[in-house]
Amino acid sequence: MDTQLLEAFVAVAATGSFSAAAERIHVTQPAVSKRIAQLEAHLDCRLFDRISRTIYLTEAGQELLPRAEQILRELADTRQAIRDLSGNISGSLRIAISHHIGLHRLPPVLKQFTTVNPEVNLAVDFMDSEVAYEGVLQGRFEIAVITLAPEPHPRIQSLPVWHDPLVPMVSNDHPLARVADASIADLSQYPAILPGPDTYTGRMIKRLFDEEGYPFSATMATNYLETIKMLVSVGLGWSILPVTMLDDSLQAINCPGLALARTLGLIHHKEKTLSNAAHAFIALLEGDAPRA
Repeated sequence: MDTQLLEAFVAVAATGSFSAAAERIHVTQPAVSKRIAQLEAHLDCRLFDRISRTIYLTEAGQELLPRAEQILRELADTRQAIRDLSGNISGSLRIAISHHIGLHRLPPVLKQFTTVNPEVNLAVDFMDSEVAYEGVLQGRFEIAVITLAPEPHPRIQSLPVWHDPLVPMVSNDHPLARVADASIADLSQYPAILPGPDTYTGRMIKRLFDEEGYPFSATMATNYLETIKMLVSVGLGWSILPVTMLDDSLQAINCPGLALARTLGLIHHKEKTLSNAAHAFIALLEGDAPRA
């Protein structure tokens, strides 16, 4: 079977659009339609239903998708392994990065990596740490730079890179800004703006309050720390944010009963053979990344 047919199928399934799939794999839309038709003829079944301009995978398409993705991954891995035999650092490297780390920690690392390794085609995907973690487990990403999971996974190799202390913060005119030594009980009396409960950071904060026996009112939740910072800075609530985000628009609250920190770092699948490019990136992160 021509792998170009599978590539077109996976692209349509991922984007939900023939035109978007064409852009993704750099062909024309008629070429994508032709490849899907050829694949459906080869398998003698429909792979997509088109209902009110929306594309849905059929039952056969749902069965094919993970297998097609696996075939394409193995083919890409094989090509990369053969290319790496030369010892050159080249080819493609796809990295998943959390939004916060991508904005605040990685720019100098990425710049140095691309400068030193110009033959590497670096692809960066920004997403929540939890999504990136699953992506590495499923083989979609070779490595990810994220908030490390509190509980290690037996198939994931973790490399701690940055210690990331978290502190409660409010706007300069918030009532808590005038409290010399705030308690967790004090915080629980005011609305909070926190990372979602599906995030490592959100679960860490909730666990602390649960252990202390205090509820808190999270009026808003978002996984984007930069959005939380903006909402806090205009007085809509307090939050617990990385100390590196503290600036003139916010005031840290001294809370002796609250001591939280995350570990940021790199992960990869233990059973996946890493490319030369991935090894080079890991070495750069280990040796040259700034530590807080």
